[in-house]
Amino acid sequence: MFAQVAWASRPGSGRPNEDLVLAGPSWIVVLDGATAAPGAAGGCAHDVPWLVRRLGDALAAGLGADHDAPLAGILEAAIATTVAAHSGTCDLDDPDSPSSTVAMVRAGRNGVEYLVLGDSPVVFSLAGGGVRAVSDGRVEALPGGRPYTVELVRRMRNAPGGFWVAGSRPEAARQALCGVVADARGVGLLTDGVSRLVEWYGWSWRDLVTALDGQGPEAVIAAVRELERHRGPVHGKRHDDASAAWTRVAARP
Repeated sequence: MFAQVAWASRPGSGRPNEDLVLAGPSWIVVLDGATAAPGAAGGCAHDVPWLVRRLGDALAAGLGADHDAPLAGILEAAIATTVAAHSGTCDLDDPDSPSSTVAMVRAGRNGVEYLVLGDSPVVFSLAGGGVRAVSDGRVEALPGGRPYTVELVRRMRNAPGGFWVAGSRPEAARQALCGVVADARGVGLLTDGVSRLVEWYGWSWRDLVTALDGQGPEAVIAAVRELERHRGPVHGKRHDDASAAWTRVAARP
């Protein structure tokens, strides 16, 4: 089981926040919806927050109903449920249809299970004092390097050799990074609006874990905003939606 879960989430602009944090006694989910490219119709009658809420609700239901099912199986079923909710009204083959990253952890018999799909990492503090981060780097490894064109992202999303997210293809869940950490003493889940502290601004994963544990997610997001104001973005938006969750892991009997 997890001790009390602390979390915070801030929008990056005046637009609705496309992140979502959900937690139960033994699980945490953090989702980061993909903002549509300017001018993209998307083929869908629903916006990104709708997709994120529906996916989050389906994940919460799956995690609450079956404590032993593989996390990838729960995610695959949740994507299928979400697809069914709007398959009659939307063109889900459209490459701009809504999608989301997924970071998910669950307290299991053998340690903390994790699933990462897309660029929302999970970071663990370990019993021996170490830190382990699980990051899905496929979105940073697309051909040609950044800045990516809209056409490239459309072509490489949920495609072999590209990157994978939760959207209109349930089988994308099978491409998630999954595993278990037996000696976790704390665990943090982040959207890329927070992990830019490490990826852009020179923090180490240890720095981030220390701040999450000692000061909490809200202070970590405040640190992101301060650096964004003074140093600017490396690429893309100056301020992204930023969400973080942190919990200590109760000792197993």
